[in-house]
Amino acid sequence: MPEDVKYNRRRFLSTAAMTIAAAELAMIGSAKAQTSGGASPAIKPVTSTSFGSLKQIDAGVLNVGYAEAGPANGPVVILLHGWPYDIHSYVDVAPLLASKGYRVIVPYLRGYGSTRFLSSETFRNGQPSALAVDITALMDALKIEKAILAGFDWGARTANIIAALWPERCKAMVSVSGYLIGSQEAGKMPLPPKAELQWWYQFYFATDRGRAGYDQYRHDFNKLIWQLASPKWDFNDATFDRTAASFDNPDHVSIVIHNYRWRLGLAAGEPRYDDLEKRLAEGPVIAVPTITMEGDANGAPHADASSYAKKFSGKYAHRLVTGGVGHNLPQEAPKAFADAVVEVDRS
Repeated sequence: MPEDVKYNRRRFLSTAAMTIAAAELAMIGSAKAQTSGGASPAIKPVTSTSFGSLKQIDAGVLNVGYAEAGPANGPVVILLHGWPYDIHSYVDVAPLLASKGYRVIVPYLRGYGSTRFLSSETFRNGQPSALAVDITALMDALKIEKAILAGFDWGARTANIIAALWPERCKAMVSVSGYLIGSQEAGKMPLPPKAELQWWYQFYFATDRGRAGYDQYRHDFNKLIWQLASPKWDFNDATFDRTAASFDNPDHVSIVIHNYRWRLGLAAGEPRYDDLEKRLAEGPVIAVPTITMEGDANGAPHADASSYAKKFSGKYAHRLVTGGVGHNLPQEAPKAFADAVVEVDRS
């Protein structure tokens, strides 16, 4: 989920406190983002059940599992999921884009689904720059020079990093919850108590008990996160269970725990990414055409759109998606998300 971005953390709003132990908790996140354009469609029920056969390809340090839709010669869109979600966040978006002639690639991030490390010796690293390098390696393996990148949560951060560091690989971008590039130094900055409460799982993961608890209860834990992050999304058990299967990846717990511990400066990254992290810590401006999006019922920590608008120097627009849309925006409002991809491509 969106985390310790210094630029954002000073500004995000916290309008409701969590009661951690209550699985039935409903928390309405603040979403006072400025809108651009007309009202967006309300929540659209899930209509697709699967992607069909998945593909696998060696890319960088991984063998990546991914879904593909649309014509092989179409303009490429890469759709990136977050935690605790998977490729099925785009199960309805992909056919919408494929029907418009796009070649759609939806990969499992490291630690999810059928994606595996090629070597047992590779460090199970969850730091943001490593995930971004994974996607550029996937593009290289698929011989994709440039693509539209779109995502939310970890996926939006990954798209942000690629757009900032390698703009020649990113034609345009759709980013839910805006500008998500951060650093370990930003993660050290304390927040007001209610804001810190929203990051309860990050502090839980910093403990040995938290790692063991996530490992043992990852199904129930992640279902609770879904409920908190999208309090108005009436998903059913089958929808959640379809995604929950991806958490059985043997590296899932290690990647998630390292990701959140790294953000707090409690775990080291790999030296190979040091230069990238130094560049990201400067908060680079993103120049590629961008549309940022926010759901009006996002229960996850997120910044007001006005706080990050100046981080995009190219053609830029923001879309507030209404109708009770939470954190998993592509799955809750697939048409609005697909429309944003098409719109930014025409920028």
